[in-house]
Amino acid sequence: MQILTLEILSHVRLTPDYYRLELGGASIPEVQPGQFVQLEVPGGYLRRPISVCDADSKHIVLIYKTVGKGTHALAGLPAGASVSAVMPLGKGFSAGRPVSSALLLGGGLGAAPLHLLCRKLRDRGISVHAVLGFNTAADIVLIDEYKALGVDPVVVTLDGTAGIRGFVTDAPLPECDCFFTCGPLLMMRAVCSKLQIPGELSMEERMGCGAGFCYGCTIKTARGPARVCADGPVFDKEDILW
Repeated sequence: MQILTLEILSHVRLTPDYYRLELGGASIPEVQPGQFVQLEVPGGYLRRPISVCDADSKHIVLIYKTVGKGTHALAGLPAGASVSAVMPLGKGFSAGRPVSSALLLGGGLGAAPLHLLCRKLRDRGISVHAVLGFNTAADIVLIDEYKALGVDPVVVTLDGTAGIRGFVTDAPLPECDCFFTCGPLLMMRAVCSKLQIPGELSMEERMGCGAGFCYGCTIKTARGPARVCADGPVFDKEDILW
């Protein structure tokens, strides 16, 4: 974990509510898929946790949604501005699992951390299938980025304005060795119930410190109380007590 001052290389509005933020610095620490950063926002007391969509040694890409004062303030920062970031944080996905095929299921912004995972899996030569769900066609993001990795995602929208109508579990799901999922809690619960294969999911809770000190994001698991920010956010599906 490091505290870095990063420069905004680009800041683009993707949809009415979603933004793509690219940050750069002299040396970015290695980020595992599913890990996140805590960004300082103008006028904010607490930093905002945002999952990493892509990263290398020189830059990171974040996809976030404006939902409150903090993220709306973040959206107003221009290219060239500096941002303080604590990173990398949390326990990520097991990108090194000994498998030959993997299924990625994302809901909304859940498509973002799964993108970095997709790249890591594809780099290992693993066959990857992706199903991405959104509320409506206007919310769809990252499809071209997945295609650039050689994965053509199945798109599902709740209102049927693009792709298959319904939830990600309504799409035809190919047989794979394991699955990885990130998105709304009810979606991930349905995924874990439907798929009888090993899987990992990224939990979301309101966070304070983001580093495991305040215990504000503690959840109950099969192994006892766990902090989403430090013991997660990624957990094996067997660990979650629904």
